[in-house]
Amino acid sequence: MTAETLVSPRFKVLLAGVFSQILCIGIARFAYTPLLPVMQQQSWLNDAEGGWLAALNYAGYMLGAVLAASIRTLHLKDTLFRTGLVLAVLSTLGMALTEHFWVWAGLRFIAGLSSSGSMLLASGLILHWLIQHHQRGELGIHFAGVGVGIVVAALAVEFMQALALGWQAQWWGFSLLGLVLLVPAWCWLPRPVKPLPGTSEHAAPVRPPSRTFMRLMLPAYFCAGYGYVISATFLVAIVEREPLLAGAGNWAFALVGLAAAPTVMLWDLIARRIGYLGALIVAMLVQVVGIVLPAVSPTLPGVLVSAVLYGGTFLGCVSLVLTMAGRLYPASPARLMGQMTLAYGAAQIVAPALTGMLAEASGHYYLGLWLAGGFVTTGALLLIWLRRIDYTAQRLDAEAKALAA
Repeated sequence: MTAETLVSPRFKVLLAGVFSQILCIGIARFAYTPLLPVMQQQSWLNDAEGGWLAALNYAGYMLGAVLAASIRTLHLKDTLFRTGLVLAVLSTLGMALTEHFWVWAGLRFIAGLSSSGSMLLASGLILHWLIQHHQRGELGIHFAGVGVGIVVAALAVEFMQALALGWQAQWWGFSLLGLVLLVPAWCWLPRPVKPLPGTSEHAAPVRPPSRTFMRLMLPAYFCAGYGYVISATFLVAIVEREPLLAGAGNWAFALVGLAAAPTVMLWDLIARRIGYLGALIVAMLVQVVGIVLPAVSPTLPGVLVSAVLYGGTFLGCVSLVLTMAGRLYPASPARLMGQMTLAYGAAQIVAPALTGMLAEASGHYYLGLWLAGGFVTTGALLLIWLRRIDYTAQRLDAEAKALAA
């Protein structure tokens, strides 16, 4: 990579997305995962309440997805994206200032709201800038920021624990890091420019999916969301609860991020071979193994393989679905993204709360892992059926394979 590339407008815009992902996803959303066992050890937080806090975070994300799907003007999307950056820092800082459950609940909800901005609003704004400036409309680098954010969160907690910092001091540390990340995320993404008179932002044709596609895809994506959120929320706590694995939780979570970072590009290549639906089915079936492996083999090799399989698939599932939304609604992919994200997000509200209560009652997370694996398997079976019977699914798969020609 040359020095000219590093300072090019395209690279700076893509890096703005990466930094927004590290701030809003890695810190505001996922710092809670490696900090959960620390907070449980040093405060009154138990498994059930930890699960409810995670559920409220995902409820905030779902509300953000609804807002992102309903907004049509680019300038309002840009304003809300920048508001989300500020809320990500403030909601992180607030976690250090109180031990009141309902204040924590509100802060986790706000953090979830901000994370939808970097995931959905930023991706749309960046894609719009790339297309407007005749650049390749690829978001692989942007979504790689999710994996990088997970690595940053895990390693930051590991570093701060080595300094013997308590849970409140660690939230303070994340707040300062978030403030640093806010600057390039804010400054390097230009404000959207109004189109010239006589031009249209909505020239691309809309090809709405069939009813069968939506009736099967939405519950399948709900199942994918259920499986994703269990490991995303409880992986570190699951690992740290095993006596022989104590101290390995943050490293396992970092491995998730390392596996996730290149996953968008990898699954794009797989989709060119077997189609979008085919790649999504494979990703979900591999994810099942990654989810249940800690319950089958609670050993260090088992946990590390689980982290790689889970990290290498969860973001691939999201990117494949968002790519399909863009194919069906090229000018306004948020229309379908919103519906898909609602299904995905609804599972993320139900699953952590239920898993936390099961863990509180049983003393372990194994039941929650098996339940999550069952949901993802069901989702994959729905997609196999969809791929066989629906023309929209078959058309999407054909388009993906055509890219390899």
